[in-house]
Amino acid sequence: MVDPYGFERPEDFDYASYEAFFSRYLVVLTRRAIKWSKLLKGNNGIQKSLKVKRYIRKGIPNEHRALIWMIVSGAQANMEQNPGYYHRLLEGEKNDKLVEAIKTDMNRTFPDNVKFRKTADPCLQHVLYNVLVAYGHHNKAVGYCQGMNFIAGYLILITKNEEESFWLLDALIGRILPDYYSPVMLGLKTDQEVLGELVKMKVPAVAELMERHGVMWTLVVSRWFICLFIDILPVETVLRIWDCLFYEGSKIIFRVALTLIKQHQAFILEATNFPDICDKFKQITKGTFVTECHSFMQKIFTDPGTLSMATINKLRETCRERLLSQG
Repeated sequence: MVDPYGFERPEDFDYASYEAFFSRYLVVLTRRAIKWSKLLKGNNGIQKSLKVKRYIRKGIPNEHRALIWMIVSGAQANMEQNPGYYHRLLEGEKNDKLVEAIKTDMNRTFPDNVKFRKTADPCLQHVLYNVLVAYGHHNKAVGYCQGMNFIAGYLILITKNEEESFWLLDALIGRILPDYYSPVMLGLKTDQEVLGELVKMKVPAVAELMERHGVMWTLVVSRWFICLFIDILPVETVLRIWDCLFYEGSKIIFRVALTLIKQHQAFILEATNFPDICDKFKQITKGTFVTECHSFMQKIFTDPGTLSMATINKLRETCRERLLSQG
């Protein structure tokens, strides 16, 4: 069985509970679709407003997702200001090392998705290759780094458009995620430390457990940040997180991470050793709590409590300085 995005369902997929969830969710989707259609029919387009923010938090219907992501992320404006730029990148001189690195990762990108198989027609591997090669030449400081292939792959599945995927990738890597994919990944390392600080403030018992057993945050959460929850949470939930990520920025990642940890605090605290803790962190990203994406998304805005961008930026400064002083 294959899901609507082309991913094969795992052997142990719980169809019964998924069907129960989806029949309830369908009602929500239908209601939201009607509201979105009305909003988009209005003549003032999509401007940032409390209403739009509220709508986005409640989920963008899939048929409008690409358009809304493009508008709210600034990708649309960039694309319109740079006509033909994407195609010029593809026609220009190529860096052989970069091209080789991207080719190597092609078959490793979503082996469980039928649309990315060599036998698929059209095969999305070719589109993915183009987007990554173009991006690597557009942003030479980043080039190509593992994790970008998964993100570009999701963008392609949603936009079904090569050029739009390129500009959305640019919005994410260039603006929304601060320095996650540069060779030293300072932004990524910083944000993992920031999460550690936030856990100290909001779920101190878990922070204490991690410290006692010497578990570094990077061991349990690096993929949450690098892959933006792809292959960690269910597809539908990831897309709902991304809806907010494009509009509200990187603090959404902290909201999701804190909610997962806070919700499963008692479970995590049962761990008695290092491997046990790592295993618990794998477990908390599975099950009905994360599958029920609509209630999950409501939780991420209530469970962690207040979380201002100012707080995050302040923590980023102190964590970055600490990392730099450690060399």
